Amino acid sequence: MKKFFALALCLLVLTSFGIAQKKFLTIATGGTAGTYFPLGGALAEIWNKNLPNMNANATVTGASIANVAMLQKGEVDIIFVQNDVAFYALNGVELFKDKGYKDVRGVACLYNETVQLVALADSGIKTIADLKGKRVSVGAAGSGVEVNARQVLEAAGLSYADIKVQYLSFAESASNLKDGNIDAAFNTAGAPTAAIQDLGASKKIVLVPVDGAVAKKLMAKWSFYTPEKIAANTYIGVTQDVMTVSVKSMLVCSASLDAALVYDLLKNMYANGERLAASHKKGADIKLATGLDGMSIPLHPGAEKFFKENKK
Repeated sequence: MKKFFALALCLLVLTSFGIAQKKFLTIATGGTAGTYFPLGGALAEIWNKNLPNMNANATVTGASIANVAMLQKGEVDIIFVQNDVAFYALNGVELFKDKGYKDVRGVACLYNETVQLVALADSGIKTIADLKGKRVSVGAAGSGVEVNARQVLEAAGLSYADIKVQYLSFAESASNLKDGNIDAAFNTAGAPTAAIQDLGASKKIVLVPVDGAVAKKLMAKWSFYTPEKIAANTYIGVTQDVMTVSVKSMLVCSASLDAALVYDLLKNMYANGERLAASHKKGADIKLATGLDGMSIPLHPGAEKFFKENKK
């Protein structure tokens, strides 16, 4: 009996020690048809492979806005988010009015998130002005895409009252465009975006420019936007370059996340660029040299230490 209790006690101690050593990390990404999800899966794989006792998991979410809410509630540990949305969260403006999140901290900026306005070729939509009276998806309700859509329309002198608004995710927008239920859709994601690639494979599409006076007015009001070119043949049938605007994608965490862990996450992310590039074309743009470009909120102490020691 004494031997049994001794063995049980030993197993309990070993089990407890193992749990104490295990690091659980939940990564909030976005929908499966976007860019965040494949990159989040690659990060989980990199961190699980290279960090001792790490158990990282990428989860499907509603993307930027939803991710901030989950982080604030402590439901996730690190999130993908647009840099404009992170700024709104920190300062309690736009969709975060009266519910600012002061403890949100930047880990790294990743790549350009391109505002892509896609329409069916037979819709007759060639400019933003042509959206008037049309059925337009502005992104999922409460998403970063929806904020971008509203701001782009405003810069063009339009509002939701001028269009037939639909609140749809990337995948839902593509499906409804295929079925002819809507005429155009806003997407903000790294190009190429899977949902638009899939759409272009079965329907003739056009990308509507966000340029000229509209882009100028937009960038004058919101400093996060920068000019972006979607190269010809990024999507089937779109054979000319299209000018638009972009924001930046970021990794963000709470100020309370362990500084040494954040340092190690960055170290291993940048050391495994080839895995990121293999997961999505935009993964190739995640580089140490541009990790602070577009940083719109205070850095996490672990990230601050990493970038200070690894300046390029």
